[in-house]
Amino acid sequence: MDSKATELVSAVADILSERRKARGLSHEKLAELSGIHRSTVSRIESKSINGTLIVFLAIANALEVDLAKVLKQAASRLNG
Repeated sequence: MDSKATELVSAVADILSERRKARGLSHEKLAELSGIHRSTVSRIESKSINGTLIVFLAIANALEVDLAKVLKQAASRLNG
């Protein structure tokens, strides 16, 4: 994965993590709501693995946020 793609994935993970925390959800609760394993949620947030589009979509849906908006926000962060 090139550096721009890696930066975008990282920014999306950061935004979803911020949304999780703002809603007061633990990794465990988000995992339950999204159908994604708790360790996967934690590893994505800590950047030890890259999230896939499918995983990001499941997390965004669980957080009741539009993934397209998250992607735009992430791109904005990268472009200043």
